[in-house]
Amino acid sequence: MFIKKKGFTLIELLVVIAIIGILASIVLVSLGSARNKARDVAIKADLSGLRSSAELDAMDDESYAGFCTSDDAVRAGDGITDNGSTMICTVVGTNDAWAACAQLKSVTGDYFCVDSNGEAKAITGTCAAITVCP
Repeated sequence: MFIKKKGFTLIELLVVIAIIGILASIVLVSLGSARNKARDVAIKADLSGLRSSAELDAMDDESYAGFCTSDDAVRAGDGITDNGSTMICTVVGTNDAWAACAQLKSVTGDYFCVDSNGEAKAITGTCAAITVCP
């Protein structure tokens, strides 16, 4: 007597849409974290590239004078700015040393520091007026 129609009920469709919405929100939250970690990697790469540039410049001039305003340092700073941070670069004393650092994006208060002593590490606190990586 009863004719059974094939198909989904409105409740079933709403449940499926709700499940898809929940899964999509979970994926979007995890993508935000991955994006910040990718920015951190790019910031670290730009700062690490400065070490090679600084040593090449110092081989020519036997000094780090003007290194923080050189084309290589400006290019690295632009890359760091593109990733949402700011590079601080300092030539120390009589141009015989330098240090640079930038804030990382994934953890608030963490910075990445490189210097002429070969140090390259994450630091906590601030990097204002940094002269060497602590």
